[in-house]
Amino acid sequence: MKKLAPFAALAGLAAAITPVFAASGSLTVSKPPGFQIEDLGLFVSKTIGFALVIAAILVFVMLVWGGLQWITSGGDKGKTEEARNRITAALVGLAIVAAAWAIVQLVSYFFGIDIFGGTKSLPTAY
Repeated sequence: MKKLAPFAALAGLAAAITPVFAASGSLTVSKPPGFQIEDLGLFVSKTIGFALVIAAILVFVMLVWGGLQWITSGGDKGKTEEARNRITAALVGLAIVAAAWAIVQLVSYFFGIDIFGGTKSLPTAY
């Protein structure tokens, strides 16, 4: 009997589903309010731009935080080392953000895509 329990549950679920019939006449489809993605390329370009801006802001915050830690360390070796590590991590993060931006620019140049402009640059037919 235990072997038939999943099938019985599935049969009960199937019986509970009401059929949906197609509407007769003209049917207008309206978009629900909220977030709509009209153009995937535009969405990707805006997301990449947003991510780079957020990363740059985080790098700046980490640099300031490390600098404040260094200033307030009071000559303590452990706190100074922690501040130096934070500043080093922020500079490595800045290099990574710069490299990501450069890679996006190279992809944009070689494939003819305007990633940060959000416009399509399709090849023209002659």
